[in-house]
Amino acid sequence: MIIAIDGYEANVGSRVGIGRYAYEILVSLYVLLSHDNAHRVEVRVYVPTRPRTDMPKETTWWHYYVRGPQKLWTFVGLPLALKKDKPEAQVVFSPTHYIPRFTRIPRVMAVMDLSYLYFPELFRKRDLYQLTNWTKYGLAHASAVCTISQFSKNDIIKRYGIGKEKVFVTFPGFSMQKTTTGTPIKQENSLEQYKIAKHFILSVGTLQPRKNYVRLIEAFSKFLQKNKQKFGEVQLVIIGKKGWLYEQILSAPSKFGVVDKVKFLDFVPDSDLPSFYRQALCFALPSLYEGFGLPVLEAMAYKCPVVISNVSSLPEIADSAGIYVVPTDVDSIANGLLSAVRQRNLIQGKTRIQRGLVRVKQFTWEKAAKQTLDILTKAGAKDI
Repeated sequence: MIIAIDGYEANVGSRVGIGRYAYEILVSLYVLLSHDNAHRVEVRVYVPTRPRTDMPKETTWWHYYVRGPQKLWTFVGLPLALKKDKPEAQVVFSPTHYIPRFTRIPRVMAVMDLSYLYFPELFRKRDLYQLTNWTKYGLAHASAVCTISQFSKNDIIKRYGIGKEKVFVTFPGFSMQKTTTGTPIKQENSLEQYKIAKHFILSVGTLQPRKNYVRLIEAFSKFLQKNKQKFGEVQLVIIGKKGWLYEQILSAPSKFGVVDKVKFLDFVPDSDLPSFYRQALCFALPSLYEGFGLPVLEAMAYKCPVVISNVSSLPEIADSAGIYVVPTDVDSIANGLLSAVRQRNLIQGKTRIQRGLVRVKQFTWEKAAKQTLDILTKAGAKDI
């Protein structure tokens, strides 16, 4: 069977969100097929630019097809390439919200979440138009849909009227510090270069309104007023690239009187993230909406207490390992931070950390790859 994969999002530099998902799925499929290719699968990864050096290496069964144009990739470049390259692929997988147009090849797509339907005011007009219209088209024409939580599956079925037999949950996994061959890299990096305080609360995610950073910063200012621990100076460290509508986030520390206590670090390489998780007093993600919340999984894997929203998919991910807060209530968030810091070394905190370690083991990219390959195989055989 020939499987075509849209590698556009996976083949970028700083991978976050859907780019991270696309890359991890590609790598995990590669590792899976390297160990067992009983299905005699040939994979064609289509990209508009040359594959980056950290993409899986080409083999006799894994090939990169560099096609253009990059502009209007989903409408022009990818569909033309799929039609031109012979023999035709039996199925095409788009690990994004958008499927290629103008092709009769069975298509499988991935949808992270439907946050744009609930918070349209938090998206730029162009992004909102694409997400609303292109996702609707994709869901109407895809043979199968992969999504990243039961919460998102239920949402897709409810909002788009898709049959439940067509939507599959393929949970993301924890794989930080793995190479494209699946080999773990263990190292502890110094954080001196980042010039942060010895004691800090951590948050990871793109700077955008949905992440609820403004309320988190206000809650952190209240935490500082209430905290009577022996730690001395405590900072809030926020790791994440600028997304959209981030101006209020960047001005929030000044507004709430903590301008010297909040550190924005933009993008941080995966090799350094484990050290942040290990050394943080706690991790906070009081998002208004999350399709999954991969940083929560990462924090739990590195024994970092997690303070998270009690809405969307987050309770599904952390289960009993999380400290839950009401994302629209600043006092609730502040109290969650206090609980995490005060209980970190007490039996309550240690119990949550152990629960987190157990919980993480249930989410692996290997499992996601196996499920995805099964879905693609069935879609290619028109068994879905």
